[in-house]
Amino acid sequence: MNRINASLLLSVFTAGALALGVADAAQAAPVKNIVLVHGAFVNGSGWKPVYEILRKDGYNVSIAEHPLTSFADDVTAVKRIVDQQNGPTILVGHSYGGAIITDVGNDAHVVGLVYIAAHALDQGETEAQNGKLYPNATKAVKKTADGFLSLDPALYPADFAADLPKAQAEFEAISQEPTAASVFTTPAGVPAWKTKPSWYAVAGADRIINPDLERMYAKRANSHTIEIKGASHSVYQSRPQEVATLIEQAAAHAAD
Repeated sequence: MNRINASLLLSVFTAGALALGVADAAQAAPVKNIVLVHGAFVNGSGWKPVYEILRKDGYNVSIAEHPLTSFADDVTAVKRIVDQQNGPTILVGHSYGGAIITDVGNDAHVVGLVYIAAHALDQGETEAQNGKLYPNATKAVKKTADGFLSLDPALYPADFAADLPKAQAEFEAISQEPTAASVFTTPAGVPAWKTKPSWYAVAGADRIINPDLERMYAKRANSHTIEIKGASHSVYQSRPQEVATLIEQAAAHAAD
């Protein structure tokens, strides 16, 4: 091989290696888009403490409001927000929001899932069935004549938000979002956690979802898991720094 051909070959090889390096670096870059999904009986405003931390740390954060009128309606509403993301996205769900992100997480935008005291259903499962296998500690659930559920305001602070300031918990108790009972009996489709990485925060003192059920979900999904001791179901509000840190870990490593 003459000197010119050898030099040309070396240049091509070097350029290719640099291109691969740039591609690998781009692939490994932290994800900057975060979509937060609320659960039953609440709305997206509860995410404000986590939102503020993530925004301060440079993330593009969207909060997906959904109507709690049916599982199909809620999935459609969250997909609408996910479709607006410009690039890879971390999808975060609290409580019933976990069932939603398990479905919506199959979207190509989504590269990682974060469950915060949330349902991570397998195909064909329902939240109601799993709740019977792992009973929760609340007796607060009430049902309206037209098939919507809410929590007894007198029991809400202790059962849903025991580690929030009393005045805040009492306000949230009377400003609940009634939730269609049907969302808890809708069988899950193909779960995104089987093909995409996941992270899970167990709320150690949860009375709405049994912590043992949360642990089962996390183990089954092979999630990167933390347990927040003493945290109520409102862990995303009462312990926002731990929750935000877990979300940022997902953003940093989803592309690994």
